[in-house]
Amino acid sequence: MKKYLLTAVFCLVLMACEKKTKVEHEVTEIPVDLKVERFDKLFFETKPENLDKVKKQYPYFFPAGNDNTVWIEKMQNPLWRELYTEVQKKYANIEPVKKELDDLFKQIKYHFPKTRTPKVITVISEMDYNTKAIYADSLVIISLELYLGKDHKFYQFPNYLKQNFEERQIAPDVVSSFAMRKIPPGTQKELLSQMVYWGKQLYLKDLLLPTYTDAEKIGYTPEQIKWCEENESYMWRYFLEKEMLYSSEQKLALRFINPAPFSKFYLEIDNDSPGQVGVWVGWQIVRAYMENSGASLEELLKTDAKEIFVKSKYKPKK
Repeated sequence: MKKYLLTAVFCLVLMACEKKTKVEHEVTEIPVDLKVERFDKLFFETKPENLDKVKKQYPYFFPAGNDNTVWIEKMQNPLWRELYTEVQKKYANIEPVKKELDDLFKQIKYHFPKTRTPKVITVISEMDYNTKAIYADSLVIISLELYLGKDHKFYQFPNYLKQNFEERQIAPDVVSSFAMRKIPPGTQKELLSQMVYWGKQLYLKDLLLPTYTDAEKIGYTPEQIKWCEENESYMWRYFLEKEMLYSSEQKLALRFINPAPFSKFYLEIDNDSPGQVGVWVGWQIVRAYMENSGASLEELLKTDAKEIFVKSKYKPKK
C-alpha cells in the first residue's frame, strides 16, 4: 500500500512539474516589445533653449502654471545635478532593468492577455517613496532616484523604507501599482478585508514574479520572512483571541497593515517583528484559498474577503 502511495505522489509531482514547464515555455514565447525612454537623461542634458521641445514631447511631466524658469532652475541646480550624476552612475546601462520588465510583462500578458504593453519612462523625481513606480495603462513611470541601493548617501529614511530602495525592487513595485488596477478595493473596513486585499496583491506577485523570493515580493529581509514563518501560529491565535478579524478599529491598520518598522502587538515580540504582519498573514490566507478552492485568478480577484477566508480553510503551521 505504501509503495502505491509513493508512486501516486511521485506521479502528481511529475505532472505538476510538466505543467510548470509547459507554462514557462508558453510565457517565454509571448512577444513583448517593451521600450524604455530615459526622460531623466533627456531633461538634464537638454540645453535651456531647447526646453520647449522636451515639454512638447512629454507634456504630462510639465504641469500648467510653471513657466520655463522653474524647469531651467531645476536643470542647473547643483543638488539636482548631483542626484542626476548618481543615477547615471547606477543606471548607465538600463538593459538589466529592461530585461526584468520584459520578463514581467510576458507574465502579465500570459495571465491578463488583454493588457497592452506600456511604454516605460525613467525619471528623477522628488524622492516620494509612495510613488516609486507607477503603472498607468499605457505608461510605466519609474523614479530611478529611489533605486540607488539602500546604503546610498542621499537616503535619510528609516531602514524599513530604504531596505527596498534597491534595483531588484523595481519589478515588484510595478506589480504593486498594476495590482491596484486589477483588484477591486474592499468596501469593508474590517482587518480581515484589508489583510485579504493586500494578500491578493502579493499572490499576483507569486504569479507574475516567479523567480523572486517571498522577501523580495513583500519587501522584507530574509530574516523577517523567517520571523513570520516561525510565529505564524502565534500571530493567528493573537488575532483570534483579541477578536480582531472583523473589527473596524482604525488603529489596527496602523498596527498590522501599514508600512512600519515593526508591528504593534504591545508585547515583547514587537521589536523583533517586521511591520505589516497582517499583510503577510493575508497572503497566506489567499494562498490557502487558491490551493483548496480550485478558483481561477479571475474568481480570486472578485471574491470578497469573508468568502476567501472561509473557503481557504486556513490553518497556520504549528
